[in-house]
Amino acid sequence: MEFRHNDPNLMKNGHSKIAHNDTYAKTVKKCFQLDSSYNAWRPGVKEQIEKQTLNSSEVMDISRNLGIAKGTVISERKKKRRRK
Repeated sequence: MEFRHNDPNLMKNGHSKIAHNDTYAKTVKKCFQLDSSYNAWRPGVKEQIEKQTLNSSEVMDISRNLGIAKGTVISERKKKRRRK
C-alpha cells in the first residue's frame, strides 16, 4: 500500500530520533516515515545515475550532483555491468 502526503488516512505522529516526521496510518494502524533520509533511496535516482553515466560523467561529479555517496554510484555502475 502506497501513501501520499495529502492522504486523509495519515496523521502526524511526532519525530523520529533523527528528526524526521513520523506518520501514523489509520487504515493499517502502523507508524512509519514518509520521507527517506538517504537520497539514494528516493525514486528515480538509480535512473539518473545511469543517465549521467551514459553522458560520460565521472563518479565524483555524479555523487556531487545527486547528493549521494560515491560508493553508491560505483556499486550501481557495477550492477549495471553485470546485468548486461
